[in-house]
Amino acid sequence: MPHVIVKMAAGRSEQDKKRLAERVALAVMNTLGTSQEAISVAIEDVSPDDWNTQVYDPDIAGRQDTIYKQPGYDRF
Repeated sequence: MPHVIVKMAAGRSEQDKKRLAERVALAVMNTLGTSQEAISVAIEDVSPDDWNTQVYDPDIAGRQDTIYKQPGYDRF
């Protein structure tokens, strides 16, 4: 039962978020062979001013053992 959380800079439209969630779910289904009913996708908006404290430090720098795709940037 995959659950994917996407954290991104605030400001995207609801339509963009829905389209992203659909494509993420499709990628999970195709990659893992999971049914659509088993997948959930959450999107969390984060203010760019809060990115380091709310996302980069705890979720990226603080969890290197779970990062399978590294970002191409350092802390802001």
